[in-house]
Amino acid sequence: MSAAIGHIADRETGRDTLARARARAALIPDLLVEANRVANNVFTGWHGRRKRGVGENFWQFRPYVQGESMAAIDWRRSARDEQIYVRDKEWQAVHTIWLWVDESPSMLFRSNLAQVSKQSRALVLAFALAELLARSGERIGWLGVAKPVVSRNAAEKLAQALAIAPIQERLPPSRDLRSHSDLVVFSDFLGPSEETIEQMGALARRGVRGHLVRIIDPAEETFPYAGRVEFLDPESGERVRAGSAQSYRDGYTDLFAAHGLAIREAATRLGWSYTTHHTDRLASQALVAMHGNLGSVPAAHARVADPASTYRRV
Repeated sequence: MSAAIGHIADRETGRDTLARARARAALIPDLLVEANRVANNVFTGWHGRRKRGVGENFWQFRPYVQGESMAAIDWRRSARDEQIYVRDKEWQAVHTIWLWVDESPSMLFRSNLAQVSKQSRALVLAFALAELLARSGERIGWLGVAKPVVSRNAAEKLAQALAIAPIQERLPPSRDLRSHSDLVVFSDFLGPSEETIEQMGALARRGVRGHLVRIIDPAEETFPYAGRVEFLDPESGERVRAGSAQSYRDGYTDLFAAHGLAIREAATRLGWSYTTHHTDRLASQALVAMHGNLGSVPAAHARVADPASTYRRV
């Protein structure tokens, strides 16, 4: 799929990984500042990922169900009504959430319709999410870079670790992922859809709850090119010259939409969340959506579909 989707030729080919790692390290301080700004804008509506369970904080009263422990009954509240009520407490178990940002060369793309590259926006979203999760006491790690920590400045620690880490173009081995942990993947998902879906299925079978955040430059979706244009595949370096670029528009946009739909449908079948974010829109919009998804995915899946059954050739 990545070979079929061209990008305007750019001076940065993305093939010098050492230079890319140095450039990323130089950008991280500014990206972390931007991430904190985004997190602070969203924090007003952030109330933690509340769930019923063992904890100290009151969550709600609910009717007593036969068979539950009598110790959970709130007799004072029950005395005010003919109904017996249980006093639920808020879930406070520390949870492990892993983050990972795809750093494939295609993520460096930025058209004139956006002010940031896909990689820059993905890093800002990852750091901002880490900041919010740290404020609610979650354990956060960066897959292949930093082990999970429970710390108020977890986002800063993850950024420091990433600044000296090698470029990650492929999802690292999943040996550190445990059942019922969450994995948030930020990527353009332009690689072959069958490979992505196969990886998703393997992780889901291990009990990992996945959250896919697809980062899209608006030009990739709308294909606003016309006339003579040279396209460059940032992954392979292959060049394609189009004498009338607009003649490719309908076929390209249909292919791009079908590729995203295949991944979205596979994620849905596995019980994973899928969020689309365009780099010309506010980062806070994606952050709010991610927060909602982290709180809504079931703790266990009744059935994990065979990845082969979710693959749809595009």
